[in-house]
Amino acid sequence: MSWLKDLKETYEIYKERDPAIRSYWDVLLYPCYHALKSYRKAHKLWTQGHFFRARLISQRAARKTGIEIHPGAVIGKGLFIDHGTGVVIGETTIIGDNVTLYQGVTLGGTGKEKGKRHPTLKDGVMVSAGAKLLGSFTVGENSKIGAGSVVLDAVPPNCTVVGVPGRVVRRANRAVPRSDMDQMHLPDPVLDDLHTLQRENSELVNRVLSLEAEMKEIRKKEEKQ
Repeated sequence: MSWLKDLKETYEIYKERDPAIRSYWDVLLYPCYHALKSYRKAHKLWTQGHFFRARLISQRAARKTGIEIHPGAVIGKGLFIDHGTGVVIGETTIIGDNVTLYQGVTLGGTGKEKGKRHPTLKDGVMVSAGAKLLGSFTVGENSKIGAGSVVLDAVPPNCTVVGVPGRVVRRANRAVPRSDMDQMHLPDPVLDDLHTLQRENSELVNRVLSLEAEMKEIRKKEEKQ
C-alpha cells in the first residue's frame, strides 16, 4: 500500500470518530498515527525474534507520542487513539478491528498472571478516558467502558461498564454504532443506588409515621375505655 493511500484510508477512519479532523494532512498531527506506524515496524521485528530492536522502536515512539504500545501486542484494523497521552497497551493485549481508545487508557496486567496477562478487546469496543482494564479477560464486541472505570472481569458483547470496580450497567441485544462515541451520558450506578436508598428511606419514614398515628388512635381508644 502506498503512503498516500494509507494516509487517505487513515483519514476516513479518523473522520468517522473525530469531528475535529478537516483534511488528509491533519492525520499527520495525530500522535496515534505515528505511534501505530512505529508499532507496525516494531511488531514485525518482534515476531522475527528481534526483541531488543523492537522494544527500542516502541520506547522511542512512546517518548515522542505519549502512547506506549508493546511490540508483542496484536492490533487489528482501524484502531483510533484519540489524543493518546498516557495510553499503555501491554505485551499480550489483543485488539480487534475498529476499536477506539481515549487518553489515559491502560490495557495492563495485575502483576499476578503468567502467559496471557492483558485484556482482549473485540471489534468495535470503545474505552473512554482514564479507564483501566487490568488482567487477562475479554471485552465483547461493541461494548463501551465509561471514563475512569477500573475493569477486572470479562464484559459481554453490547454492554456498558462504569464504576470502580467496573460493572455492567447496560446490556442490549443490538450492536452499538462505532459513531456513538458519547462519553458523557453513561449510567451512574452509584447515583442510581443513592436514589433507590432515598426512595426506600422515604417509604420507611412514611410507614413509621403511619404506624405512630395508628398507635395514637389505639391509645386514645384505650384511655376512653
